[in-house]
Amino acid sequence: MSYVIGPACVDVNDRACVDVCPVDCIYVGDRKSYINPAECIDCGACEPECPVDAIFVDRAARGDETRTLFLDDSKAFFAEVLPGRDAPLGSPGGARKVGDLNADTALVTGYGA
Repeated sequence: MSYVIGPACVDVNDRACVDVCPVDCIYVGDRKSYINPAECIDCGACEPECPVDAIFVDRAARGDETRTLFLDDSKAFFAEVLPGRDAPLGSPGGARKVGDLNADTALVTGYGA
């Protein structure tokens, strides 16, 4: 189990969740943030901090097409090569190590456009 940041975060990208994450597993993209499922410890500290209720637990995606799409997209953010990068991000062991990435997945880049 891990948490996922859904579509409500797109173009809001509030960092309250980043500030409370005890393991630094929330990475900031260009239009939204992403929780690394390999680093998330499922503590839930981020969920109540989100001002737009964009964060949900991954099992809540079952049966919800949009949530499932963003769950898969969150995994892709870490597994695929992002624009401007030479290799997938993977699990670098903390967002502070890499800083703001200023890149998003294809889904988020084109979302609502």
